[in-house]
Amino acid sequence: MSSIVEEEFISAGVNAYALGCTDEGLRKELIAMKESGIEIDVMHSYGGSTSVKSKICAEEVNECILWLSIIFITILCTPQPTIVRWSSTPPVSDDVLHQWKGFCALIANAYFIRGMAWLPVKTLQLEQMAVAGRAEEPSVVASRMRLVFSTLEVVSPQWPRV
Repeated sequence: MSSIVEEEFISAGVNAYALGCTDEGLRKELIAMKESGIEIDVMHSYGGSTSVKSKICAEEVNECILWLSIIFITILCTPQPTIVRWSSTPPVSDDVLHQWKGFCALIANAYFIRGMAWLPVKTLQLEQMAVAGRAEEPSVVASRMRLVFSTLEVVSPQWPRV
């Protein structure tokens, strides 16, 4: 995910959290869009940028909701309420919270307590093994870690931006 697209996605996720959206509510909306056959603009790079129309597929819905859930859980892991939520409904299901809270909390603790902006991927893979019984590929874990750190930088900046 490019930096600008990632920033826009995080911003949209933070807004969705604040507005009271839930992972399942957003999943239903994306599935309805997928089933309607709607086409979205997708950027592909072939030595330059090209805009292409594409239909939404089920794997994209699941991955999008997972990334939004990670943003929501990251906000829950901040030590002070950084984002006010306009709903008392939990943002993610108990299952998703159980699966990802430890992952996000490890990163949030490193960010807030130790002033770190990166953790060893192996540490996060061990957390995944402990909770889910399996770990994702290192590149996927690193991408998810970057999403958490980037979300923390948006909702609770610790250092001046250069």
